[in-house]
Amino acid sequence: MSFEEIRVVCVVYVSALAPLIYLIYKRDTLPTSVLSLYACIFIACAFGWELWFTYGWVDGDPVNIRRSAALNTWLPQNINWLMNSLADAGTIGLGGLYLTWLLCSRDNAIFIRWSWRAFSIFMLWCIAQNIGVEMFLYHDQLAQGKILSWAPLAPFGSYYNPELFSFNGRRIMFQTQIPWIILPAIIYKGAIFLNKEK
Repeated sequence: MSFEEIRVVCVVYVSALAPLIYLIYKRDTLPTSVLSLYACIFIACAFGWELWFTYGWVDGDPVNIRRSAALNTWLPQNINWLMNSLADAGTIGLGGLYLTWLLCSRDNAIFIRWSWRAFSIFMLWCIAQNIGVEMFLYHDQLAQGKILSWAPLAPFGSYYNPELFSFNGRRIMFQTQIPWIILPAIIYKGAIFLNKEK
């Protein structure tokens, strides 16, 4: 196993499991809206694109043929979507909202009514992390010639998938960015809704 493969495995497991462990540990002190939002984000990511990209259900290659044998051993196809969805919900979704709250001077009002400032910060976080993931974590799985499935939150599939830009020989494609362009508004609106319901 190469150093890069070890890094991928560690990042995936830590970003997926650390937030889950924290939420389980703090479940009695956290508002139920946080746990509900985590579950909703997990479901949106799993059914929005992670299952589709993992199994290549509609005109795509499954993940086990898009990556190395070592990664398939340490991150089997049948848990790939689960780990990615857990990371999406915890580290990216809830972590991003927490970061947004900190950058908005810990103002709880951003979770009571829509704030364009808060949404802009959260949107920037979601897009930036996804570009980082595509460039430095999953670049080998998303390389040219490796086709991702159509998915509900990647509605153009590989049929319309222009290169947005490239850096150091690594390409950033439209198809992999679109879920994190669509989802932040839904997550933020969901956070406001669930916070009002508590």
